Amino acid sequence: MRQTCWKKFVGYETWTAVLLFLFVSAVAHAQAEVKKDEGPPAVPVRVAAVVEESVSDQITLVGSTEAIARSIIAAEVSGLVEEFPVREGDFVDKGDVLARLRSTDLLLHRKATRAAREKVRANLAFAEKELARYTKLKDTDSIAARKYDEALYQCQSLRQEVLRIEAEIELLEDDIRKKTVVAGFAGSVAKEHTQVGEWIPVGGPVVTLVDLAQVRITVDVPERYIMQLPPESPVQILVASISDNPFSGKVSAVLPEGEPDARTFPVRVILANPDLKLKSGMEARATFNIGSKKNALLVPKDAIVTAGANRLVFVVASSMAQPISVRVIGYYDGNVAIDGSVKPGDHVVIRGNERLRPGQPVEIVK
Repeated sequence: MRQTCWKKFVGYETWTAVLLFLFVSAVAHAQAEVKKDEGPPAVPVRVAAVVEESVSDQITLVGSTEAIARSIIAAEVSGLVEEFPVREGDFVDKGDVLARLRSTDLLLHRKATRAAREKVRANLAFAEKELARYTKLKDTDSIAARKYDEALYQCQSLRQEVLRIEAEIELLEDDIRKKTVVAGFAGSVAKEHTQVGEWIPVGGPVVTLVDLAQVRITVDVPERYIMQLPPESPVQILVASISDNPFSGKVSAVLPEGEPDARTFPVRVILANPDLKLKSGMEARATFNIGSKKNALLVPKDAIVTAGANRLVFVVASSMAQPISVRVIGYYDGNVAIDGSVKPGDHVVIRGNERLRPGQPVEIVK
């Protein structure tokens, strides 16, 4: 009897657990359906208005980047390379050691010359005492004039000898200093021209050093546009291998001599490169503003989303973000001129647009 009651109790507990599990599953399923009906959560975004402004026409031409400062650092004196602490690709500051040449002979020569100077100084001290004694005797007519003159000239000769030796020591110290080849400016080592154990003649190359803190871009501009490019005028530079966003540069010079066959003139553009991402020899597309004006729709450059070869913006309407394909037609001081199915006053997403999906709810934040 007791065993039968126990079986009934266990069966009751099992059915209770099953019913509880089914109830919890039903509640979870209902909550999931409610969330599904509510759709994805709103994404916080920042927006900016599309504006229409009058802007200059632009032309885009291709040039190449190059270091604004490039120098083959050479040795001022000859010698055997004892130290060569830099390698190609290293960045060095102004004054950093590039190579050290053997200077043992100069150091020994300077040591001997300093000893000779001390000997002459000792002789000079004795000669000055003799001159002082002869001067007193001369004042009392107790010494022949010839003796006094000999002491005077001896003293003057030793003084000049001290000066000569000191100049020789300065020359030796200068030669010793030149045995250490240092960087004349901050930059990157582009090429090594020597190694430890090699003999460098006077003027022999040590390294090629390039300064990429600023880069220069040379663009061949057609003759008809030259007069519309004054110095210091802004230029947008796009280096596709670095970024889809253009850099801001300026015209530094229009060279006076052009290519007569092509009727083009070299235009120099200077571009800051603080993070040293730009390297010498990269392809750069330079966009110049020219005289004529036109109306264009402008959006901040952060509104442009790249999707393969296409460009699009997300327009917010009724708290929903919808992608619209656009064509970029120009860059103007942080803004982008676009052509597409947008109109002035539309709000485009400028922050949070990287992962938006079509029709996704958004919450505009400031």
